Amino acid sequence: MTITASTPKTLAAFQALTDAEDYLQFFDIEYDRDFVNINRLHILKQFSLLIKEVDKTFTDVSEAEKLEKYRLALEEAYQVFLTSSPLETKLFKVFQTKPKNFVSLDDLAKKAK
Repeated sequence: MTITASTPKTLAAFQALTDAEDYLQFFDIEYDRDFVNINRLHILKQFSLLIKEVDKTFTDVSEAEKLEKYRLALEEAYQVFLTSSPLETKLFKVFQTKPKNFVSLDDLAKKAK
């Protein structure tokens, strides 16, 4: 979906969005294209977790208020990866499970002490 200044700020328009850039443009959030290209999946995953919390917490708010909460959630998701790495946040299962036949250097260092 191409976002323009005339794109209505409605939940229906929001729900039609698919790309990280579309969300950022929809909410008029300045962003670095290179940064988004590298971190898009992580930003979108964090954003989806945050909007689930918004939907759970703010059930009796207007559409405009909900969209503002979503905007804040997207800003937060974007900011998370400016200050930490995807490895540190461990949003995806691949970062959470440790292979059975794997010994980390940290584990070796602990055993050596």
